[in-house]
Amino acid sequence: MDIGKVGIWFFLDAMTAPDSAAFAKQVEKNGYKVLWIPEAVGREPFAHAAYLLSHTERLSIATGIANIWARDAHTMAAASKTVGELSGGRFLLGIGVSHKPLVKNLRGHSYDKPYSYMKEYLPKMKNALYMAPQPKEPVPVVLAALHPKMLALSASEANGTHTYFVPPEHTAKARAQIGPNAMLCAAQAVILETNANKARKAAREYMKTYVPRLPNYTNNLKALGWADSEFENGCSDRLVDAIVAWGNEEKIRDRIDAHLKAGASHVCILPLRADSAPTPDMRTVQAFAQH
Repeated sequence: MDIGKVGIWFFLDAMTAPDSAAFAKQVEKNGYKVLWIPEAVGREPFAHAAYLLSHTERLSIATGIANIWARDAHTMAAASKTVGELSGGRFLLGIGVSHKPLVKNLRGHSYDKPYSYMKEYLPKMKNALYMAPQPKEPVPVVLAALHPKMLALSASEANGTHTYFVPPEHTAKARAQIGPNAMLCAAQAVILETNANKARKAAREYMKTYVPRLPNYTNNLKALGWADSEFENGCSDRLVDAIVAWGNEEKIRDRIDAHLKAGASHVCILPLRADSAPTPDMRTVQAFAQH
């Protein structure tokens, strides 16, 4: 599967289903080869992926990510193969262990050994009985990974990794960990806004969902050398600027290129709006069109 160097990643739950399909068509029209959709507390991603795929012609849909605690390995395999077959091979499966607040607090599952659970899950998924017609090509699988053990697993037992909420420094470490051949799909939030106050205000609004309330992201950044003080009072300007690329097109393109130079095989951008509205900034989608 060729997903290109740059794709789009976005939460589409603020849109109606028809509006999300119209957005997917615009992503396709602008030359992107893939649209990444997450799973949290909104739409079920496989049903939504199939819907979006039915309204596009060439665009691939990727889950970024489907939660392994939300369905057992057999269901995950069946869902991915079903969508892969229905779409003619335009589906990429991204899976991950999610976060303790979403798994234990919300779903009521144990979150004691997420790495071990993933390690046991992958062979079960590969060996799952599936008696319907197979997709013409196996559905690629990438793992949400930040730390060395999960990154290593993504290279040895899957097609690579999908990283999120990371600066290019992490991309370089991840590439060194997984070797030269595995997929490394890095997400990068961007805001096409040159006013520093406006851009950073919107960036902090986006970031507050993730730090400090989701320890996986906070701990990953601390492992990269970020001090506790950087996370106080809505995060320091330095940390905000490291996580969210803002400014003019050239400045944002430099950040995308930094990930690619650090070893990313693909960068999926989150086209955030400077006014923090929960819909994508179409100016950004158009500015980085992949024609």
